[in-house]
Amino acid sequence: MQRIYVVTHPEAEHHVEGLVGGWYDSSLTSAGRKAAEAIGRTLESELAGGQVHVYSSDLTRTMQTAEAIAERFGESVRPLRGLRELSYGDAEGKPQAWLDARFVPAPDDDRLDHVACPGGESKRVFATRVVQAFDTIVQDPRETKIVVTHGYAMTFIVATWIRMPIDAMGYINVRASSGGITLLQEDNFLRNRQLVYVNRTAHLEEEHGRA
Repeated sequence: MQRIYVVTHPEAEHHVEGLVGGWYDSSLTSAGRKAAEAIGRTLESELAGGQVHVYSSDLTRTMQTAEAIAERFGESVRPLRGLRELSYGDAEGKPQAWLDARFVPAPDDDRLDHVACPGGESKRVFATRVVQAFDTIVQDPRETKIVVTHGYAMTFIVATWIRMPIDAMGYINVRASSGGITLLQEDNFLRNRQLVYVNRTAHLEEEHGRA
Protein backbone atom coordinates (compact mmCIF):
# COMPACT_ATOMS: atom_id res chain seq x y z
CA MET A 1 0.00 0.00 0.00
CA GLN A 2 1.39 3.37 -0.99
CA ARG A 3 0.07 6.42 0.84
CA ILE A 4 0.96 10.01 0.01
CA TYR A 5 -0.25 12.86 2.21
CA VAL A 6 -0.23 16.15 0.30
CA VAL A 7 -0.17 19.24 2.52
CA THR A 8 -0.69 22.79 1.28
CA HIS A 9 1.28 25.24 3.38
CA PRO A 10 -0.76 27.31 5.87
CA GLU A 11 -0.97 31.09 6.15
CA ALA A 12 2.11 32.96 4.93
CA GLU A 13 3.08 36.62 5.10
CA HIS A 14 2.15 37.35 1.49
CA HIS A 15 -1.41 36.19 2.22
CA VAL A 16 -2.01 38.77 4.94
CA GLU A 17 -0.04 41.48 3.12
CA GLY A 18 -2.08 41.06 -0.05
CA LEU A 19 0.95 40.27 -2.19
CA VAL A 20 1.32 37.90 -5.12
CA GLY A 21 2.97 34.65 -4.07
CA GLY A 22 4.30 32.32 -6.73
CA TRP A 23 8.06 32.14 -6.24
CA TYR A 24 8.03 35.16 -3.90
CA ASP A 25 9.74 33.70 -0.84
CA SER A 26 7.59 34.68 2.11
CA SER A 27 7.60 33.02 5.52
CA LEU A 28 4.75 31.59 7.56
CA THR A 29 2.91 33.98 9.85
CA SER A 30 2.52 33.23 13.54
CA ALA A 31 -0.87 31.71 12.76
CA GLY A 32 0.72 29.71 9.94
CA ARG A 33 3.37 28.29 12.25
CA LYS A 34 0.69 27.20 14.74
CA ALA A 35 -1.24 25.59 11.89
CA ALA A 36 1.92 23.76 10.76
CA GLU A 37 2.27 22.34 14.27
CA ALA A 38 -1.38 21.24 14.16
CA ILE A 39 -0.76 19.52 10.82
CA GLY A 40 2.24 17.74 12.33
CA ARG A 41 0.23 16.55 15.34
CA THR A 42 -2.57 15.32 13.09
CA LEU A 43 -0.28 13.32 10.82
CA GLU A 44 1.68 11.93 13.77
CA SER A 45 -1.57 10.71 15.31
CA GLU A 46 -2.93 9.28 12.06
CA LEU A 47 0.28 7.46 11.21
CA ALA A 48 0.88 6.27 14.79
CA GLY A 49 4.63 6.73 14.65
CA GLY A 50 5.08 5.01 11.28
CA GLN A 51 8.09 5.68 9.10
CA VAL A 52 7.71 8.39 6.47
CA HIS A 53 9.74 10.42 4.01
CA VAL A 54 8.93 14.13 3.95
CA TYR A 55 9.25 16.10 0.71
CA SER A 56 8.72 19.82 0.20
CA SER A 57 8.89 22.68 -2.23
CA ASP A 58 12.15 24.50 -1.50
CA LEU A 59 10.49 27.87 -0.73
CA THR A 60 10.60 29.12 2.86
CA ARG A 61 6.90 28.82 3.69
CA THR A 62 6.71 25.19 2.58
CA MET A 63 10.02 24.24 4.16
CA GLN A 64 8.90 25.72 7.49
CA THR A 65 5.72 23.65 7.29
CA ALA A 66 7.60 20.50 6.31
CA GLU A 67 10.16 20.93 9.09
CA ALA A 68 7.38 21.17 11.70
CA ILE A 69 5.98 17.88 10.38
CA ALA A 70 9.29 16.07 9.85
CA GLU A 71 10.44 16.82 13.40
CA ARG A 72 7.61 14.67 14.76
CA PHE A 73 8.87 11.68 12.77
CA GLY A 74 12.58 12.22 13.39
CA GLU A 75 13.04 12.84 9.67
CA SER A 76 14.80 15.47 7.60
CA VAL A 77 13.03 17.31 4.77
CA ARG A 78 13.81 16.45 1.16
CA PRO A 79 13.40 19.69 -0.84
CA LEU A 80 12.31 19.55 -4.48
CA ARG A 81 12.36 22.76 -6.54
CA GLY A 82 9.84 21.21 -8.90
CA LEU A 83 7.13 21.41 -6.22
CA ARG A 84 7.15 25.21 -6.25
CA GLU A 85 4.01 27.20 -7.01
CA LEU A 86 3.34 28.63 -10.47
CA SER A 87 5.75 31.48 -11.20
CA TYR A 88 3.98 34.80 -11.77
CA GLY A 89 7.15 36.45 -13.06
CA ASP A 90 7.10 40.25 -12.84
CA ALA A 91 4.09 40.18 -10.48
CA GLU A 92 5.70 38.25 -7.63
CA GLY A 93 5.88 40.21 -4.40
CA LYS A 94 3.72 43.00 -5.83
CA PRO A 95 0.22 43.85 -4.58
CA GLN A 96 -2.45 41.46 -5.82
CA ALA A 97 -4.23 44.44 -7.41
CA TRP A 98 -1.16 45.01 -9.62
CA LEU A 99 -1.51 41.50 -11.03
CA ASP A 100 -5.29 41.69 -11.30
CA ALA A 101 -4.97 44.79 -13.52
CA ARG A 102 -2.56 43.01 -15.89
CA PHE A 103 -3.64 39.38 -15.76
CA VAL A 104 -4.71 37.93 -19.11
CA PRO A 105 -6.83 34.75 -18.81
CA ALA A 106 -5.97 31.89 -21.13
CA PRO A 107 -8.11 31.62 -24.27
CA ASP A 108 -9.93 28.36 -24.92
CA ASP A 109 -7.60 27.49 -27.80
CA ASP A 110 -4.41 27.99 -25.76
CA ARG A 111 -4.98 26.67 -22.27
CA LEU A 112 -1.47 25.27 -21.75
CA ASP A 113 1.09 27.49 -23.47
CA HIS A 114 -0.46 30.88 -22.69
CA VAL A 115 1.52 33.06 -20.22
CA ALA A 116 -0.76 35.20 -18.08
CA CYS A 117 1.88 37.66 -16.82
CA PRO A 118 5.25 38.79 -18.25
CA GLY A 119 8.11 36.66 -17.00
CA GLY A 120 5.81 33.98 -15.65
CA GLU A 121 5.39 30.32 -16.47
CA SER A 122 2.92 28.76 -18.84
CA LYS A 123 0.65 26.10 -17.41
CA ARG A 124 2.47 23.49 -19.52
CA VAL A 125 5.88 24.38 -18.06
CA PHE A 126 4.41 24.47 -14.55
CA ALA A 127 2.57 21.17 -14.92
CA THR A 128 5.58 19.45 -16.48
CA ARG A 129 7.93 20.28 -13.61
CA VAL A 130 5.37 19.33 -10.95
CA VAL A 131 4.73 16.03 -12.73
CA GLN A 132 8.46 15.28 -12.89
CA ALA A 133 8.97 16.11 -9.21
CA PHE A 134 5.98 14.07 -8.11
CA ASP A 135 7.06 11.10 -10.21
CA THR A 136 10.30 11.10 -8.19
CA ILE A 137 8.26 10.89 -5.00
CA VAL A 138 6.00 8.11 -6.30
CA GLN A 139 9.09 6.05 -7.20
CA ASP A 140 10.43 6.33 -3.64
CA PRO A 141 9.98 2.80 -2.17
CA ARG A 142 9.02 4.15 1.26
CA GLU A 143 5.36 3.19 1.73
CA THR A 144 4.24 6.48 3.26
CA LYS A 145 5.28 9.92 2.06
CA ILE A 146 4.30 13.43 3.10
CA VAL A 147 4.52 16.16 0.46
CA VAL A 148 4.31 19.85 1.33
CA THR A 149 3.48 22.12 -1.56
CA HIS A 150 1.32 25.06 -2.66
CA GLY A 151 -2.37 25.45 -3.43
CA TYR A 152 -2.23 25.48 -7.22
CA ALA A 153 0.60 22.97 -7.44
CA MET A 154 -1.63 20.53 -5.57
CA THR A 155 -3.94 20.48 -8.62
CA PHE A 156 -1.23 18.97 -10.77
CA ILE A 157 -0.17 16.48 -8.12
CA VAL A 158 -3.73 15.14 -8.07
CA ALA A 159 -3.85 15.15 -11.89
CA THR A 160 -0.58 13.23 -12.02
CA TRP A 161 -1.80 10.72 -9.44
CA ILE A 162 -4.82 9.82 -11.56
CA ARG A 163 -2.54 9.62 -14.61
CA MET A 164 -4.10 12.53 -16.46
CA PRO A 165 -1.85 13.42 -19.43
CA ILE A 166 -0.42 16.94 -19.44
CA ASP A 167 -2.26 17.80 -22.65
CA ALA A 168 -5.53 17.26 -20.75
CA MET A 169 -4.60 19.49 -17.78
CA GLY A 170 -5.66 22.78 -19.36
CA TYR A 171 -8.90 23.12 -17.43
CA ILE A 172 -8.45 21.18 -14.18
CA ASN A 173 -8.34 23.08 -10.89
CA VAL A 174 -8.58 21.25 -7.55
CA ARG A 175 -9.38 23.80 -4.88
CA ALA A 176 -7.09 23.62 -1.84
CA SER A 177 -7.23 25.64 1.38
CA SER A 178 -4.11 26.85 3.14
CA GLY A 179 -3.11 24.06 5.53
CA GLY A 180 -5.37 21.43 3.96
CA ILE A 181 -4.41 17.73 3.80
CA THR A 182 -5.16 15.42 0.87
CA LEU A 183 -4.60 11.65 1.02
CA LEU A 184 -3.66 9.68 -2.10
CA GLN A 185 -3.50 5.90 -1.86
CA GLU A 186 -2.62 2.98 -4.13
CA ASP A 187 -3.25 -0.65 -3.23
CA ASN A 188 -0.63 -3.28 -3.97
CA PHE A 189 -2.99 -5.83 -5.54
CA LEU A 190 -5.25 -4.07 -8.05
CA ARG A 191 -2.95 -1.03 -8.31
CA ASN A 192 -5.95 1.29 -8.15
CA ARG A 193 -5.15 4.89 -7.29
CA GLN A 194 -7.58 6.51 -4.87
CA LEU A 195 -8.36 10.03 -3.70
CA VAL A 196 -9.18 8.99 -0.15
CA TYR A 197 -9.94 12.56 0.93
CA VAL A 198 -9.20 15.99 -0.51
CA ASN A 199 -8.41 19.19 1.38
CA ARG A 200 -9.27 18.01 4.90
CA THR A 201 -9.17 20.98 7.30
CA ALA A 202 -10.68 19.69 10.59
CA HIS A 203 -7.27 19.97 12.28
CA LEU A 204 -7.25 23.73 11.61
CA GLU A 205 -10.65 24.13 13.21
CA GLU A 206 -9.38 22.23 16.24
CA GLU A 207 -6.32 24.50 16.41
CA HIS A 208 -8.57 27.56 16.21
CA GLY A 209 -10.65 26.22 19.10
CA ARG A 210 -7.49 25.54 21.09
CA ALA A 211 -6.27 29.16 20.70
